[in-house]
Amino acid sequence: LISVSYCLLFAAQRHVLTYMEDAVSQLLENREDISQYGIARFFTEYFNSVRQGTHILFREFSFVQATPHNRASFLRTFWRCFRTVGKNGGKYSSICWYLLTAQEYHCLLQLLCPDFPMELTQKAARIVLMDDAMDCLMSFSDFLFAFQIQFYYSEFLESVAAIYQDLLAGKNPNTVIVPTSSSGQHRQRQPPNDCSPLDGVEASLFYQCLESLCDRSKYSCPPSALVKEMLSSAQRLTFYGFLMALAKDQGINKALGALPDKGDLFLDPAMDQELEKLVAQVSGLSVSGPTSSSGDTANLPVRNSPRINSPWKPLHHRRKMDAESEGSNEETDSSEN
Repeated sequence: LISVSYCLLFAAQRHVLTYMEDAVSQLLENREDISQYGIARFFTEYFNSVRQGTHILFREFSFVQATPHNRASFLRTFWRCFRTVGKNGGKYSSICWYLLTAQEYHCLLQLLCPDFPMELTQKAARIVLMDDAMDCLMSFSDFLFAFQIQFYYSEFLESVAAIYQDLLAGKNPNTVIVPTSSSGQHRQRQPPNDCSPLDGVEASLFYQCLESLCDRSKYSCPPSALVKEMLSSAQRLTFYGFLMALAKDQGINKALGALPDKGDLFLDPAMDQELEKLVAQVSGLSVSGPTSSSGDTANLPVRNSPRINSPWKPLHHRRKMDAESEGSNEETDSSEN
């Protein structure tokens, strides 16, 4: 009955079939382990994890991007896990970085989703860097809000790029052909020689095309009223200027609902409490642990450190990941030196 209640809860939302198919797939894949405690408990805990947003942990990219809820859950998880990367000082400043490259942010993303595509990370970085050198350093907040726009609205932005190129080339916006898939095989148009991309396009005409796109798009789009307000004060704008404006707009961030306001980006009381407990445990082990012959405190066992695991990650894949992590200590250590 509990499982049915959760099914009915998500039946009122879109994409319920995606979760049902995924739950059944994992049930069949792990049926021997699940048979020990029952199917009802499995469905109850699976939909609990979907509701809490932890169901995307360590899952394949195709599942992470499958629904708007999955994308928002991944954004929230990425923020909560790595927000200390951007803290400028504070209690945990000794374990924090301040500025990272696109490649380094991509490594963080892969800790949550092993096959996360580098292309999306690079596109997010270009919003911050305005298509400059990709090895430049970025702050966590700049990258996070740019990544949110690029990841959550990826299909919408592909269509916007096509519209922008048509307007830049002087084509009739009423005949613009909008891409309808995220395959990445959309046409790449070059503007005529007599048009300068630095001049951008007329903001009002650009918004008319975006409004029409939002009305007929089957993908997630920013609220058109917020986009109109954002563009109301501009005469002309470039494509990357538009993307940067989207990333910085707190109204759009609030409407999406995955991340806090920029002023509260590094505040997470619940996670801070968990960090306090973790630091206390590590401190206790450091004081009471055995010492080596040189008098230094013995190294803490890495494998016993608390981890957060996806409750219904396929077990055989989890064992594979554990085996790979056990065999990669030497490589990780060398990369840190």
